[in-house]
Amino acid sequence: MEHVLQALRMAAAMGWLLVWPLILGFGISAAIQAVVSHGEMAKLLPDDRPRSLLKAALLGAASSSCSYAAVAIARSMFRKGANFNAAMAFQFASTNLVLELGIVLWVMLGWRFTAATWAGGIVMIVILSVLLRLFMRESLVKEARAQAEKGVAGRMEGHADMDMAVTEGPLLKRLFSPKGFTATSHYFVMDWASVWVDLLLGFLIAGALAAWVPNSVWAAVFFTDHPVLAKLVGPLLGPLVAVASFVCSVGNVPLAAVLWNGGASFGGVISFIFADLIILPILDIYRRYYGLKVAAILFVLFYAAMALAGYVVELAFGAAGLVPSTRAAHVADLGFSWNYTTWLNLGFMIIAAVLVWRFLRTGGPDMLRHMGGGGSPHAEHDGHTHSGTA
Repeated sequence: MEHVLQALRMAAAMGWLLVWPLILGFGISAAIQAVVSHGEMAKLLPDDRPRSLLKAALLGAASSSCSYAAVAIARSMFRKGANFNAAMAFQFASTNLVLELGIVLWVMLGWRFTAATWAGGIVMIVILSVLLRLFMRESLVKEARAQAEKGVAGRMEGHADMDMAVTEGPLLKRLFSPKGFTATSHYFVMDWASVWVDLLLGFLIAGALAAWVPNSVWAAVFFTDHPVLAKLVGPLLGPLVAVASFVCSVGNVPLAAVLWNGGASFGGVISFIFADLIILPILDIYRRYYGLKVAAILFVLFYAAMALAGYVVELAFGAAGLVPSTRAAHVADLGFSWNYTTWLNLGFMIIAAVLVWRFLRTGGPDMLRHMGGGGSPHAEHDGHTHSGTA
């Protein structure tokens, strides 16, 4: 029983450490989504030329960090005419280049991991685009489109259809208008509803592994005592650990911290963070969205892009002297005290409470009941219409 309590204490301590970064990240993400229309995204991605891929990366970075929502939005864009490769680039950017992921990484692992994830994410999108051009033949894209048009449900379909963005008027005026406030509150709560299970699993798994698995075990798995071999093996093993962990989105950051403290290479940890788009539940969604053959090809190409990006990060950051020399990520039983984390948490919790209050007052619960479904109920609040089963 003591071992279980220790794991729960460590999970709770890690969760408490990340309350304010998560609220800040999701709040900023919600504000961006409130003024960037999902409905216009497909029109901006007609091909996979560099300009379209850049737009895909920027749109993804401004979108939700939920892996399930990202996959659903990418299929929705593909069905509306977006280029398949550009839709995949959007999908990768929306889980690896988003602000909330960077903030959480900074707090738990340090700024070098944030920089590596964002830089590596860009590299990964470039590598993936090349691989898709080489191996996703036109016949396979047609197969994927035919399957996508069937509209087979995955998860977070409502999140994919949700589009409340205010698009008229100056940017700041839109954001601080009643409609913008409502849209921000809805995106904020919906994003939390999308990822809370993964966050909880991430903290529990990380707490258990930190409490029960000695660092010597991770050191043996990642060949820590053999530096060269560790750098070679790390980016290959990182994604495989992610596939087995079932944890996606920002929920895998606590486990990434455990892996880093345990001896995983820098590139191995980065490739693990990237691999939230190839966990087993999402692979099954690819099968339903695009068919078994395309899903299998996507798994191989995604894995290759993640591993190769991990190698590039390892080499580039190592050459620049930016790989941390110590392994001191915040996974210990930190305890609770009246420090700056507590005050920041309380302050941001007040902000979150205001957004939740707005959500409750503007028909949010009705939307939340439909989240993950395939229908398209419509509601109107504050004169602004939103659509989608969010």
